[in-house]
Amino acid sequence: MTAIMSNVSQTEAQTPDREIIDVTETNCCIVGGGPAGVVLSLLLARQGISVMLLETHKDFDRDFRGDTVHPSTMEIMDELGLAERLLQLPHNKIRTLGVTTANGSVQLAKFDRLKTNYPFITMMPQVKFLEFIVEAAKQYPNFQLILGANVQELIAENGIIKGVRYRGHGGWHEVRAKLTVGADGRHSRLRQLAGFEAVGTSPPMDVLWFRLPRSSQDAEGGLGRIGKNHILVMLDRGDEWQIAFVIPKGGYQQIRADGIEALRKSIVDVVPELGDRIELLKDFSQIAFLSVESSRIKRWHLPGLLLIGDAAHVMSPVGGVGINYAVQDAVVAANNLIEPLKSNSLHEWDLAQVQRQRELPTRVIQAFQSLIQQQIFARILNSNDSNFSFTLPAFLRLPILRDIPARLIAFGIWPVHVKT
Repeated sequence: MTAIMSNVSQTEAQTPDREIIDVTETNCCIVGGGPAGVVLSLLLARQGISVMLLETHKDFDRDFRGDTVHPSTMEIMDELGLAERLLQLPHNKIRTLGVTTANGSVQLAKFDRLKTNYPFITMMPQVKFLEFIVEAAKQYPNFQLILGANVQELIAENGIIKGVRYRGHGGWHEVRAKLTVGADGRHSRLRQLAGFEAVGTSPPMDVLWFRLPRSSQDAEGGLGRIGKNHILVMLDRGDEWQIAFVIPKGGYQQIRADGIEALRKSIVDVVPELGDRIELLKDFSQIAFLSVESSRIKRWHLPGLLLIGDAAHVMSPVGGVGINYAVQDAVVAANNLIEPLKSNSLHEWDLAQVQRQRELPTRVIQAFQSLIQQQIFARILNSNDSNFSFTLPAFLRLPILRDIPARLIAFGIWPVHVKT
Protein backbone atom coordinates (compact mmCIF):
# COMPACT_ATOMS: atom_id res chain seq x y z
CA MET A 1 0.00 0.00 0.00
CA THR A 2 2.88 2.39 0.78
CA ALA A 3 4.42 1.90 -2.66
CA ILE A 4 1.06 2.46 -4.33
CA MET A 5 0.31 5.65 -2.40
CA SER A 6 3.82 6.88 -3.19
CA ASN A 7 3.08 6.46 -6.87
CA VAL A 8 -0.23 8.32 -6.48
CA SER A 9 1.57 11.12 -4.66
CA GLN A 10 3.96 11.45 -7.61
CA THR A 11 0.99 11.66 -9.97
CA GLU A 12 -0.63 14.26 -7.72
CA ALA A 13 2.51 16.36 -7.74
CA GLN A 14 2.65 16.56 -11.52
CA THR A 15 1.37 19.77 -13.07
CA PRO A 16 0.27 19.31 -16.67
CA ASP A 17 2.53 21.36 -18.95
CA ARG A 18 0.13 21.21 -21.87
CA GLU A 19 -3.09 23.01 -22.67
CA ILE A 20 -6.25 21.27 -21.49
CA ILE A 21 -8.96 21.81 -24.11
CA ASP A 22 -11.87 21.10 -21.80
CA VAL A 23 -12.82 19.77 -18.38
CA THR A 24 -15.83 17.47 -18.00
CA GLU A 25 -17.42 16.42 -14.73
CA THR A 26 -19.27 13.14 -14.21
CA ASN A 27 -20.18 10.82 -11.38
CA CYS A 28 -18.25 7.87 -12.79
CA CYS A 29 -15.50 7.76 -15.41
CA ILE A 30 -14.93 4.27 -16.80
CA VAL A 31 -11.77 3.61 -18.77
CA GLY A 32 -11.98 0.68 -21.18
CA GLY A 33 -14.78 -0.40 -23.49
CA GLY A 34 -14.55 -4.15 -22.99
CA PRO A 35 -17.26 -6.32 -21.40
CA ALA A 36 -16.70 -5.01 -17.86
CA GLY A 37 -16.67 -1.37 -18.89
CA VAL A 38 -19.74 -1.40 -21.15
CA VAL A 39 -21.88 -3.46 -18.76
CA LEU A 40 -20.99 -1.29 -15.76
CA SER A 41 -21.76 1.81 -17.85
CA LEU A 42 -25.22 0.46 -18.67
CA LEU A 43 -25.97 -0.55 -15.09
CA LEU A 44 -25.05 2.88 -13.75
CA ALA A 45 -26.75 4.84 -16.53
CA ARG A 46 -30.06 3.03 -16.09
CA GLN A 47 -30.05 4.19 -12.44
CA GLY A 48 -29.67 7.84 -13.40
CA ILE A 49 -25.95 8.08 -12.58
CA SER A 50 -23.92 10.17 -15.01
CA VAL A 51 -21.22 8.01 -16.55
CA MET A 52 -18.54 8.64 -19.14
CA LEU A 53 -16.97 5.66 -20.92
CA LEU A 54 -13.52 6.25 -22.46
CA GLU A 55 -12.22 3.80 -25.07
CA THR A 56 -8.78 4.27 -26.59
CA HIS A 57 -9.69 2.71 -29.94
CA LYS A 58 -12.06 4.26 -32.47
CA ASP A 59 -14.37 1.23 -32.53
CA PHE A 60 -14.93 -2.04 -30.65
CA ASP A 61 -13.77 -4.37 -33.42
CA ARG A 62 -10.72 -6.33 -32.27
CA ASP A 63 -10.06 -9.68 -33.94
CA PHE A 64 -9.96 -12.88 -31.89
CA ARG A 65 -11.31 -11.44 -28.68
CA GLY A 66 -13.24 -13.92 -26.59
CA ASP A 67 -16.56 -14.72 -28.25
CA THR A 68 -18.12 -16.96 -25.60
CA VAL A 69 -21.11 -15.63 -23.70
CA HIS A 70 -21.84 -18.11 -20.90
CA PRO A 71 -25.14 -18.88 -19.13
CA SER A 72 -24.18 -16.56 -16.26
CA THR A 73 -24.01 -13.59 -18.61
CA MET A 74 -27.20 -14.60 -20.42
CA GLU A 75 -29.05 -14.68 -17.08
CA ILE A 76 -27.76 -11.17 -16.31
CA MET A 77 -28.99 -10.04 -19.73
CA ASP A 78 -32.36 -11.60 -18.91
CA GLU A 79 -32.55 -9.66 -15.64
CA LEU A 80 -31.98 -6.49 -17.66
CA GLY A 81 -34.68 -7.45 -20.16
CA LEU A 82 -32.12 -7.78 -22.95
CA ALA A 83 -31.61 -11.53 -23.40
CA GLU A 84 -34.12 -12.18 -26.16
CA ARG A 85 -32.99 -9.13 -28.12
CA LEU A 86 -29.38 -10.23 -27.77
CA LEU A 87 -30.22 -13.69 -29.11
CA GLN A 88 -31.77 -12.10 -32.18
CA LEU A 89 -28.23 -11.23 -33.28
CA PRO A 90 -26.38 -13.89 -35.34
CA HIS A 91 -24.96 -16.48 -32.98
CA ASN A 92 -24.38 -20.18 -32.41
CA LYS A 93 -25.03 -22.30 -29.36
CA ILE A 94 -22.55 -24.74 -27.84
CA ARG A 95 -24.27 -27.27 -25.59
CA THR A 96 -21.35 -29.64 -24.97
CA LEU A 97 -17.59 -29.46 -24.68
CA GLY A 98 -15.57 -32.55 -25.48
CA VAL A 99 -12.08 -33.70 -26.29
CA THR A 100 -10.96 -36.35 -28.78
CA THR A 101 -7.71 -38.33 -28.71
CA ALA A 102 -6.46 -41.26 -30.76
CA ASN A 103 -8.04 -43.50 -28.13
CA GLY A 104 -11.54 -42.03 -28.24
CA SER A 105 -13.67 -39.10 -27.07
CA VAL A 106 -14.46 -37.75 -23.62
CA GLN A 107 -17.26 -35.31 -22.81
CA LEU A 108 -15.96 -32.60 -20.48
CA ALA A 109 -19.09 -30.54 -19.93
CA LYS A 110 -22.76 -30.91 -20.86
CA PHE A 111 -24.64 -27.65 -20.32
CA ASP A 112 -28.18 -28.82 -21.05
CA ARG A 113 -28.35 -30.53 -17.65
CA LEU A 114 -27.94 -27.20 -15.85
CA LYS A 115 -30.95 -25.50 -14.28
CA THR A 116 -31.06 -22.37 -16.40
CA ASN A 117 -33.09 -20.91 -19.25
CA TYR A 118 -29.85 -20.63 -21.19
CA PRO A 119 -28.19 -24.10 -21.04
CA PHE A 120 -25.55 -23.30 -23.65
CA ILE A 121 -22.57 -21.13 -24.46
CA THR A 122 -23.55 -18.41 -26.91
CA MET A 123 -20.91 -17.95 -29.62
CA MET A 124 -21.13 -14.33 -30.76
CA PRO A 125 -18.42 -11.96 -32.01
CA GLN A 126 -17.48 -9.81 -29.03
CA VAL A 127 -17.78 -6.65 -31.11
CA LYS A 128 -21.49 -7.39 -31.62
CA PHE A 129 -22.01 -7.98 -27.90
CA LEU A 130 -20.22 -4.74 -26.98
CA GLU A 131 -22.08 -2.68 -29.58
CA PHE A 132 -25.38 -4.15 -28.36
CA ILE A 133 -24.72 -3.13 -24.74
CA VAL A 134 -23.52 0.34 -25.77
CA GLU A 135 -26.68 0.91 -27.82
CA ALA A 136 -28.74 -0.03 -24.76
CA ALA A 137 -26.74 2.46 -22.65
CA LYS A 138 -27.20 5.22 -25.22
CA GLN A 139 -30.93 5.25 -24.43
CA TYR A 140 -30.03 7.10 -21.23
CA PRO A 141 -29.05 10.79 -21.60
CA ASN A 142 -26.63 10.54 -18.66
CA PHE A 143 -24.37 8.11 -20.60
CA GLN A 144 -21.55 9.41 -22.76
CA LEU A 145 -19.12 7.40 -24.87
CA ILE A 146 -15.81 8.87 -26.06
CA LEU A 147 -13.95 6.76 -28.62
CA GLY A 148 -10.32 7.48 -29.43
CA ALA A 149 -9.65 8.63 -25.85
CA ASN A 150 -6.10 7.62 -24.91
CA VAL A 151 -5.88 7.98 -21.12
CA GLN A 152 -2.44 9.16 -20.06
CA GLU A 153 -2.72 10.41 -16.47
CA LEU A 154 -4.62 9.95 -13.23
CA ILE A 155 -5.70 13.10 -11.42
CA ALA A 156 -5.03 12.87 -7.69
CA GLU A 157 -5.76 15.40 -4.96
CA ASN A 158 -5.00 14.80 -1.29
CA GLY A 159 -4.38 11.12 -2.00
CA ILE A 160 -7.76 10.63 -3.73
CA ILE A 161 -8.16 9.83 -7.42
CA LYS A 162 -10.36 12.52 -8.95
CA GLY A 163 -10.40 11.48 -12.61
CA VAL A 164 -8.14 11.19 -15.64
CA ARG A 165 -6.53 13.15 -18.45
CA TYR A 166 -6.63 11.76 -21.95
CA ARG A 167 -5.35 12.64 -25.39
CA GLY A 168 -7.59 12.62 -28.44
CA HIS A 169 -9.88 14.76 -30.55
CA GLY A 170 -7.35 17.50 -31.09
CA GLY A 171 -5.50 17.62 -27.79
CA TRP A 172 -5.66 17.01 -24.07
CA HIS A 173 -8.91 16.62 -22.14
CA GLU A 174 -9.68 16.26 -18.45
CA VAL A 175 -12.48 14.22 -16.88
CA ARG A 176 -13.22 14.76 -13.19
CA ALA A 177 -15.25 12.08 -11.44
CA LYS A 178 -16.34 10.91 -8.01
CA LEU A 179 -15.27 7.44 -9.08
CA THR A 180 -12.79 6.29 -11.72
CA VAL A 181 -13.01 2.66 -12.84
CA GLY A 182 -10.20 0.90 -14.69
CA ALA A 183 -11.70 -1.71 -17.01
CA ASP A 184 -8.97 -1.40 -19.61
CA GLY A 185 -7.88 -5.00 -19.91
CA ARG A 186 -4.84 -7.16 -19.37
CA HIS A 187 -2.42 -4.35 -20.29
CA SER A 188 -4.27 -1.81 -18.12
CA ARG A 189 -2.89 1.70 -18.30
CA LEU A 190 -4.72 2.67 -15.11
CA ARG A 191 -3.20 -0.27 -13.25
CA GLN A 192 0.23 0.93 -14.32
CA LEU A 193 -0.46 4.56 -13.45
CA ALA A 194 -1.73 3.61 -9.99
CA GLY A 195 1.35 1.49 -9.29
CA PHE A 196 -0.45 -1.82 -8.79
CA GLU A 197 1.70 -4.90 -9.39
CA ALA A 198 0.16 -8.15 -10.58
CA VAL A 199 1.05 -11.51 -9.03
CA GLY A 200 1.19 -14.00 -11.89
CA THR A 201 1.54 -17.68 -12.58
CA SER A 202 3.42 -19.25 -15.48
CA PRO A 203 1.01 -21.08 -17.78
CA PRO A 204 2.84 -23.70 -19.87
CA MET A 205 1.28 -22.62 -23.15
CA ASP A 206 0.54 -19.95 -25.70
CA VAL A 207 -2.23 -19.92 -28.31
CA LEU A 208 -2.45 -19.27 -32.04
CA TRP A 209 -5.93 -18.10 -33.13
CA PHE A 210 -7.20 -18.41 -36.70
CA ARG A 211 -10.34 -19.25 -38.66
CA LEU A 212 -11.17 -21.84 -41.30
CA PRO A 213 -14.44 -22.60 -43.10
CA ARG A 214 -16.80 -25.08 -41.50
CA SER A 215 -18.28 -27.85 -43.65
CA SER A 216 -21.88 -28.99 -43.27
CA GLN A 217 -20.48 -32.46 -42.62
CA ASP A 218 -18.42 -31.28 -39.65
CA ALA A 219 -19.48 -31.96 -36.08
CA GLU A 220 -21.19 -29.23 -34.08
CA GLY A 221 -20.38 -27.51 -30.80
CA GLY A 222 -17.05 -27.05 -29.08
CA LEU A 223 -14.45 -29.65 -29.92
CA GLY A 224 -11.00 -30.35 -28.53
CA ARG A 225 -8.44 -32.52 -30.29
CA ILE A 226 -5.23 -33.88 -28.84
CA GLY A 227 -2.28 -35.01 -30.92
CA LYS A 228 1.45 -35.40 -30.53
CA ASN A 229 2.70 -32.30 -28.66
CA HIS A 230 -0.37 -30.34 -29.71
CA ILE A 231 -3.87 -29.36 -28.59
CA LEU A 232 -6.40 -27.85 -30.95
CA VAL A 233 -9.75 -26.37 -29.88
CA MET A 234 -12.49 -25.71 -32.46
CA LEU A 235 -15.37 -23.36 -31.67
CA ASP A 236 -18.44 -23.51 -33.90
CA ARG A 237 -19.27 -20.13 -35.45
CA GLY A 238 -21.79 -21.35 -38.01
CA ASP A 239 -20.05 -21.12 -41.37
CA GLU A 240 -16.56 -21.14 -39.90
CA TRP A 241 -14.47 -22.58 -37.11
CA GLN A 242 -12.67 -20.31 -34.70
CA ILE A 243 -9.61 -22.38 -33.90
CA ALA A 244 -7.17 -22.21 -31.01
CA PHE A 245 -3.92 -24.08 -31.67
CA VAL A 246 -2.19 -24.52 -28.31
CA ILE A 247 1.60 -24.51 -28.38
CA PRO A 248 4.31 -24.79 -25.69
CA LYS A 249 5.13 -21.53 -23.94
CA GLY A 250 7.75 -19.59 -25.88
CA GLY A 251 7.45 -21.77 -28.98
CA TYR A 252 6.01 -19.20 -31.36
CA GLN A 253 9.28 -17.91 -32.79
CA GLN A 254 10.34 -21.43 -33.74
CA ILE A 255 6.99 -22.00 -35.44
CA ARG A 256 7.48 -18.78 -37.41
CA ALA A 257 10.98 -19.90 -38.37
CA ASP A 258 9.70 -23.31 -39.54
CA GLY A 259 7.21 -21.62 -41.84
CA ILE A 260 3.50 -21.78 -42.61
CA GLU A 261 3.70 -25.14 -44.39
CA ALA A 262 5.08 -26.85 -41.29
CA LEU A 263 2.33 -25.27 -39.20
CA ARG A 264 -0.35 -26.44 -41.64
CA LYS A 265 1.03 -29.97 -41.42
CA SER A 266 0.96 -29.88 -37.61
CA ILE A 267 -2.67 -28.76 -37.67
CA VAL A 268 -3.76 -31.50 -40.08
CA ASP A 269 -1.87 -34.10 -38.03
CA VAL A 270 -4.19 -33.24 -35.14
CA VAL A 271 -7.39 -32.78 -37.17
CA PRO A 272 -7.13 -34.66 -40.51
CA GLU A 273 -10.61 -33.42 -41.53
CA LEU A 274 -9.15 -29.94 -42.01
CA GLY A 275 -6.88 -31.20 -44.77
CA ASP A 276 -9.35 -30.18 -47.48
CA ARG A 277 -9.22 -26.51 -46.47
CA ILE A 278 -5.90 -25.98 -44.70
CA GLU A 279 -4.41 -24.33 -47.81
CA LEU A 280 -6.67 -21.36 -47.08
CA LEU A 281 -4.31 -20.60 -44.20
CA LYS A 282 -1.81 -18.88 -46.45
CA ASP A 283 0.45 -16.88 -44.14
CA PHE A 284 0.98 -15.72 -40.56
CA SER A 285 -0.98 -12.50 -41.13
CA GLN A 286 -4.12 -14.66 -40.75
CA ILE A 287 -2.98 -15.83 -37.31
CA ALA A 288 -3.29 -13.98 -34.00
CA PHE A 289 -0.76 -14.85 -31.31
CA LEU A 290 -1.91 -14.85 -27.67
CA SER A 291 0.73 -15.00 -24.97
CA VAL A 292 -1.20 -16.81 -22.24
CA GLU A 293 -0.92 -15.43 -18.74
CA SER A 294 -2.84 -15.60 -15.51
CA SER A 295 -2.44 -13.00 -12.79
CA ARG A 296 -4.27 -10.81 -10.29
CA ILE A 297 -3.43 -7.77 -8.22
CA LYS A 298 -3.54 -7.96 -4.44
CA ARG A 299 -5.51 -4.73 -4.08
CA TRP A 300 -8.14 -3.63 -6.58
CA HIS A 301 -8.77 -0.14 -5.28
CA LEU A 302 -7.47 3.19 -4.03
CA PRO A 303 -9.55 6.11 -2.76
CA GLY A 304 -11.61 7.10 -5.82
CA LEU A 305 -10.29 4.29 -8.04
CA LEU A 306 -11.47 0.71 -8.67
CA LEU A 307 -10.07 -1.87 -11.11
CA ILE A 308 -12.26 -4.69 -12.48
CA GLY A 309 -12.11 -7.36 -15.17
CA ASP A 310 -8.73 -8.16 -16.69
CA ALA A 311 -7.34 -4.94 -15.22
CA ALA A 312 -7.66 -6.63 -11.81
CA HIS A 313 -7.24 -10.28 -12.79
CA VAL A 314 -6.01 -11.65 -16.11
CA MET A 315 -7.65 -14.97 -16.97
CA SER A 316 -6.22 -17.86 -18.93
CA PRO A 317 -8.35 -18.77 -21.99
CA VAL A 318 -9.07 -22.20 -20.44
CA GLY A 319 -12.86 -22.51 -20.23
CA GLY A 320 -13.40 -19.19 -22.03
CA VAL A 321 -14.58 -17.56 -18.79
CA GLY A 322 -12.87 -14.16 -19.13
CA ILE A 323 -15.84 -12.23 -20.56
CA ASN A 324 -18.19 -13.66 -18.01
CA TYR A 325 -16.02 -12.93 -14.99
CA ALA A 326 -15.60 -9.37 -16.26
CA VAL A 327 -19.38 -9.00 -16.56
CA GLN A 328 -19.87 -10.44 -13.07
CA ASP A 329 -17.33 -7.92 -11.72
CA ALA A 330 -19.36 -5.14 -13.32
CA VAL A 331 -22.62 -6.38 -11.78
CA VAL A 332 -21.12 -6.68 -8.29
CA ALA A 333 -19.55 -3.23 -8.66
CA ALA A 334 -22.91 -1.73 -9.63
CA ASN A 335 -24.73 -3.53 -6.81
CA ASN A 336 -22.35 -2.02 -4.26
CA LEU A 337 -21.73 1.44 -5.73
CA ILE A 338 -25.05 2.70 -7.09
CA GLU A 339 -26.42 3.91 -3.75
CA PRO A 340 -23.15 5.53 -2.54
CA LEU A 341 -22.83 7.32 -5.90
CA LYS A 342 -26.44 8.50 -5.77
CA SER A 343 -26.13 9.78 -2.21
CA ASN A 344 -22.67 11.28 -2.72
CA SER A 345 -21.35 9.11 0.13
CA LEU A 346 -18.83 6.94 -1.74
CA HIS A 347 -16.02 5.66 0.48
CA GLU A 348 -13.10 3.37 -0.21
CA TRP A 349 -14.73 0.61 1.87
CA ASP A 350 -17.45 0.46 -0.81
CA LEU A 351 -14.72 -0.29 -3.34
CA ALA A 352 -13.14 -2.83 -1.00
CA GLN A 353 -16.49 -4.59 -0.77
CA VAL A 354 -16.40 -5.23 -4.52
CA GLN A 355 -13.03 -6.95 -4.18
CA ARG A 356 -14.19 -8.95 -1.16
CA GLN A 357 -17.13 -10.35 -3.13
CA ARG A 358 -15.19 -11.09 -6.31
CA GLU A 359 -11.76 -12.18 -5.11
CA LEU A 360 -12.71 -15.70 -3.99
CA PRO A 361 -14.51 -16.62 -7.25
CA THR A 362 -11.50 -15.28 -9.15
CA ARG A 363 -9.04 -17.30 -7.09
CA VAL A 364 -11.11 -20.47 -7.48
CA ILE A 365 -11.44 -20.26 -11.27
CA GLN A 366 -7.76 -19.35 -11.68
CA ALA A 367 -6.84 -22.38 -9.54
CA PHE A 368 -9.11 -24.54 -11.72
CA GLN A 369 -7.46 -23.18 -14.87
CA SER A 370 -4.00 -23.73 -13.42
CA LEU A 371 -4.87 -27.34 -12.56
CA ILE A 372 -6.05 -28.02 -16.11
CA GLN A 373 -2.98 -26.32 -17.57
CA GLN A 374 -0.44 -28.14 -15.40
CA GLN A 375 -2.05 -31.58 -15.16
CA ILE A 376 -3.39 -31.88 -18.69
CA PHE A 377 -2.06 -29.26 -21.09
CA ALA A 378 1.56 -29.39 -19.92
CA ARG A 379 1.58 -33.20 -20.09
CA ILE A 380 0.26 -33.17 -23.64
CA LEU A 381 2.55 -30.41 -24.89
CA ASN A 382 5.60 -32.16 -23.44
CA SER A 383 4.61 -35.65 -24.55
CA ASN A 384 5.91 -37.43 -27.65
CA ASP A 385 3.11 -39.97 -27.44
CA SER A 386 0.67 -39.56 -30.33
CA ASN A 387 -1.70 -41.93 -28.49
CA PHE A 388 -1.99 -39.75 -25.40
CA SER A 389 -5.09 -40.86 -23.47
CA PHE A 390 -7.40 -38.61 -21.50
CA THR A 391 -9.86 -39.61 -18.81
CA LEU A 392 -11.91 -37.61 -16.36
CA PRO A 393 -11.08 -38.10 -12.68
CA ALA A 394 -13.16 -40.94 -11.25
CA PHE A 395 -15.14 -38.70 -8.88
CA LEU A 396 -16.34 -36.55 -11.81
CA ARG A 397 -17.89 -39.61 -13.41
CA LEU A 398 -20.30 -40.02 -10.51
CA PRO A 399 -23.81 -38.86 -11.51
CA ILE A 400 -24.10 -36.50 -8.54
CA LEU A 401 -20.79 -34.77 -9.40
CA ARG A 402 -20.60 -35.02 -13.19
CA ASP A 403 -22.05 -31.52 -13.72
CA ILE A 404 -19.32 -29.76 -11.70
CA PRO A 405 -17.18 -28.80 -14.74
CA ALA A 406 -20.22 -27.50 -16.65
CA ARG A 407 -21.46 -25.49 -13.66
CA LEU A 408 -18.02 -24.04 -12.92
CA ILE A 409 -17.58 -22.96 -16.53
CA ALA A 410 -21.16 -21.68 -16.82
CA PHE A 411 -21.49 -19.76 -13.55
CA GLY A 412 -18.25 -19.82 -11.55
CA ILE A 413 -18.60 -20.89 -7.93
CA TRP A 414 -21.90 -19.01 -7.56
CA PRO A 415 -24.14 -16.91 -9.83
CA VAL A 416 -24.27 -13.13 -9.72
CA HIS A 417 -27.54 -11.20 -10.03
CA VAL A 418 -28.51 -7.59 -10.76
CA LYS A 419 -29.98 -6.12 -7.56
CA THR A 420 -31.09 -2.69 -8.78
